[in-house]
Amino acid sequence: MTTTTEVLRFTAFSRDPEGGNPAGVVLDAEGLDDAGMLAVAADLGYSETAFLTAPPEGLDGEPGRAFTIRYFSPRAEVPFCGHATVATAVALGERIGTGDLVFSTRAGTVPVTVTEQGGELRATLTTVEPHSEPIADADLAEALAALDWPAADLDPALPPRIAFAGARHLVLGAATRARLADLAYDFDRLEALMRRLDLTTAQLVWRESQSVFHVRDPFPVGGVVEDPATGAAAGAFGAYAREIGLVPETAVLTLHQGADMGRPGVLTVELREDDKRVRVTGTGTRIP
Repeated sequence: MTTTTEVLRFTAFSRDPEGGNPAGVVLDAEGLDDAGMLAVAADLGYSETAFLTAPPEGLDGEPGRAFTIRYFSPRAEVPFCGHATVATAVALGERIGTGDLVFSTRAGTVPVTVTEQGGELRATLTTVEPHSEPIADADLAEALAALDWPAADLDPALPPRIAFAGARHLVLGAATRARLADLAYDFDRLEALMRRLDLTTAQLVWRESQSVFHVRDPFPVGGVVEDPATGAAAGAFGAYAREIGLVPETAVLTLHQGADMGRPGVLTVELREDDKRVRVTGTGTRIP
């Protein structure tokens, strides 16, 4: 790590610096190797920090608006991070203006559009093609034991599945808001299961209405107890909800996250009947 590395701090999915999910943003990481990126992320201590370098050859996108992006938690690199993508896009919007961006991630190509509404910058990312799969009964039992959730506290309308839209997340539906609010889990036990199943977070969901959900994301593999606003999981959940028929093929969902941590944020998830990919939108703002 060089002493000249500029690390910006932005929050995503909130207009309030005290809300949403903080992320580090390094707009020029050409001088950093993997160890240097990990050191920056660990020193900052946010759930993820994003690092931009030159785009790979052949990546579509306007010159100067296409990049390679990598994401590091304080412990390790992750394949995709939604909130750090939104934070980076907002940072770029401030620097080079609104419009379309293209990011090459380890998970695939992720287009992002930055717009300005009422003086606020908003970023909409389009995920890679998502999918979901069942979780084995024994693995589900271990997840519930680690969370200290009785099986009776699950919402039968939200069957447990592993959902992917750039990273893998275990979706578990809470039968009540009180169940979701009471989060005290065995960090090491859940981390061990998540590493074995290659999971990034567990997305815990309570459904308020047909299109409004409250979510929480334990993130022990990243070295933090809980992620305040998880764009990758929001995209995965949107695809999962459509796949199981919980929501229409075309829908706009609102996900509230972070309130239980004192960092409220709002994630907007858009589903389109003619596109399997999912669009996740949020505001962002610089952290002083």
